[in-house]
Amino acid sequence: MDRSGKIILYHGSKAGIQGRIAPISRKRCDFGKGFYMGTERTQPLTLICNYPNAKLYTLSVDLSGLNVLHMEVGLEWALLIAYNRGKMESAKGTKIYDRFTKYGKNCDVIAGSIANDRMFVVLDRFFNGEITDTALIHSLSALKLGMQYVAVSQKACEKIRIVDEKTIGKDDRYKLKQMSEENRSKGIALAEDICRRYRREGRFFDEIIEAGE
Repeated sequence: MDRSGKIILYHGSKAGIQGRIAPISRKRCDFGKGFYMGTERTQPLTLICNYPNAKLYTLSVDLSGLNVLHMEVGLEWALLIAYNRGKMESAKGTKIYDRFTKYGKNCDVIAGSIANDRMFVVLDRFFNGEITDTALIHSLSALKLGMQYVAVSQKACEKIRIVDEKTIGKDDRYKLKQMSEENRSKGIALAEDICRRYRREGRFFDEIIEAGE
């Protein structure tokens, strides 16, 4: 980020941006509905590599004057993702569920680590009760996660400027698909190792939800 509060970010689109930029992603995303941007060029590319009309955008985002919520990677971050992906529905009406319904309500931008291809595997193991929160946190420290900025208000979206737009060719999409599959395989191997090392430490997802903490 430069002194003026501007930062260069990247956005991948399956068929190109149509109309004005708006916080209208599908609901079941890491930080809820918004316009998602990453700090690393390769991250959005792996998400759109299966689409023939995919486009990569380089963006200049002016964060000055915006209310930005910075999420530190850890259990709170994982639980926010669990809420936004619909993994907490059994806990409706509890304190922990109500707490996450209020997350980011007065913010323009939510910034935090991306649950990338490798992290998806570890998070799913946590949500499915295969590893504990201790194993999850050790996984987070072991993986090099990129950062994402999510514009969750129209005010934030209006401060995003498109610098460059590129169409992703067939050969590049094939290479990116291979990269995505390799990253997922690495995540599976890492989760297996962590599961063995920390299987008796910490709490499982359902225990955290039941405790309502």
